[in-house]
Amino acid sequence: MTQFIDDNKHLYGVELICRVLPISPSTYYREKYLANNPERRSFRSQYDDFYISEIRRI
Repeated sequence: MTQFIDDNKHLYGVELICRVLPISPSTYYREKYLANNPERRSFRSQYDDFYISEIRRI
């Protein structure tokens, strides 16, 4: 959903898109922040990402 917002925010703006979709603007901005700062994600999320990559590698 964040990819859709990124692709269309120059046409409609983040707040308008979020008003139509079932997502709040703060959730969108939080996802963008965590994508740029992965060390700020929860330990469980970091742990899951590590093991998912290991499972795919195997």
